[in-house]
Amino acid sequence: MNQEPSPQQSGPHEDTRAGMTEEEMRNNVIRLAFGGDLQRFQAFLDVIQRALPPETAAVLRGSSVTGVRWEDGAPFDADGPGTSDLDLTFVGPKILEHFDASGFYIPAVHTKPLSDKDPDIAPPLLPLREQLNEMTGRPVNIQGTRDWIMFVREHLMGQPYLTLIGKVEAS
Repeated sequence: MNQEPSPQQSGPHEDTRAGMTEEEMRNNVIRLAFGGDLQRFQAFLDVIQRALPPETAAVLRGSSVTGVRWEDGAPFDADGPGTSDLDLTFVGPKILEHFDASGFYIPAVHTKPLSDKDPDIAPPLLPLREQLNEMTGRPVNIQGTRDWIMFVREHLMGQPYLTLIGKVEAS
């Protein structure tokens, strides 16, 4: 896999996603999900990078990025250490091939998350999910989608996301 982790942006032209800068989101993720340990975060990225299909981006969404749960505004890990999950989304058409037909909200476009609720929808991704769960000490849910869904989530629904690896193409 020849994709590199997304470089950290800074300065007056820094990228923002639904009102949050990449730096704010990255700092939240490292602080909240990885206990401030940049090496643990980098190890997480390395595992993901090795598993990504070609031309697929990886992003994090949800409370690890924003610091609060969308449903009720509660802080990340409000129910105790390790209780908040990580919402990992792989963006690109190749990842969709890893999901069974029952694993889609929108066929061939947007999947349900591979999670404890739906553990059998993407068998090829189970070893990756188990490894990431173990590395982080919390559930890591893996979803697949196309780039235009990320555009809708960001611009129409106001949901920021942190690009970890690759580039989300829709603009």
